[in-house]
Amino acid sequence: MTAVLRILLRRIALLVPLMLGIVLFVFLVMRFSDVDPASAFFQGANPTPEQLHAFREEHGLLDPLPVRYAAFVGDLLHGDMGISALTREPVVDQVFTALPLTLQLTFLGLGIAVVLALLGGVTAAIHRDRLPDQLIRVVSLTGVAAPGFWLALLMIQYLAVDRGWFPSGGYINPADSFTGWLKTMTLPALALSLPVAAQLTRIVRTAVVEELDKDYVRTAIGSGLPPRVVVGRNVLRNALVNPLTVLGLRVGYLLGGAVVIETIFSLPGMGKLMIDAVKNGDPAVVQGVVLTTAAGFVVVNLVIDILYLLVNPRLREANR
Repeated sequence: MTAVLRILLRRIALLVPLMLGIVLFVFLVMRFSDVDPASAFFQGANPTPEQLHAFREEHGLLDPLPVRYAAFVGDLLHGDMGISALTREPVVDQVFTALPLTLQLTFLGLGIAVVLALLGGVTAAIHRDRLPDQLIRVVSLTGVAAPGFWLALLMIQYLAVDRGWFPSGGYINPADSFTGWLKTMTLPALALSLPVAAQLTRIVRTAVVEELDKDYVRTAIGSGLPPRVVVGRNVLRNALVNPLTVLGLRVGYLLGGAVVIETIFSLPGMGKLMIDAVKNGDPAVVQGVVLTTAAGFVVVNLVIDILYLLVNPRLREANR
């Protein structure tokens, strides 16, 4: 456990320059974009040149870039992401209002993807080169090739419009009705998770097949242990090390894919917030959403690293 703690502290220390680099990248992209924060703030009000100059001077937009970057980082450390040009509200309030829904969608999609990948990958590996394996391969290849937005549109047409099993959009808070929440989130979560589940299924199958071919598995089964016990206790624990690493990258895909899925299903999450901000020329909100999403991706990968260390003793020994 001491080794895990030491490695964890090392990983957290590396997050500091990484986050500073992400903040710098977003800062430079936004500063060199065509959107002028002063003009965006006064949009529709026909401000005079004097008003625009006064705004730029008040908010430090005339300072050199290094000074502005330092001030920007200082504001972020104090929880200040700026003010929305459209609503005149703090961006951090809008972000943290939309963030819970995006997290619900992301982790519900992640749960579905993991369950489907484990069921499909293990089943295909146990029945390798037989009919179940061939069927799962075809389905997973189709899922990899199918984009999430296309699946979302098909689900809306066939499951919502034609059959009425699910609503075609909107959101119900789980505190008001858990059943209603589940109905509104099922189709978005499926559309988001199925491509990820298809990719993970192939990786899980390969990892389990490689583990099943090892001598200890043959020895355990030859000694009389039921195959399901060997697979459940030993094979899965050893085989899921590599898929766990890939899972961290797929969570980033889920966070990014939520932008499109939320827009299609009219869910008031981070994706819809950013799309509306782009359409309305609200750079502070766009910046806040991108930074929050990037920070979430970094944190999730840190958690995956910790889980990877816990299930892989050899890596702990290598990092001592």
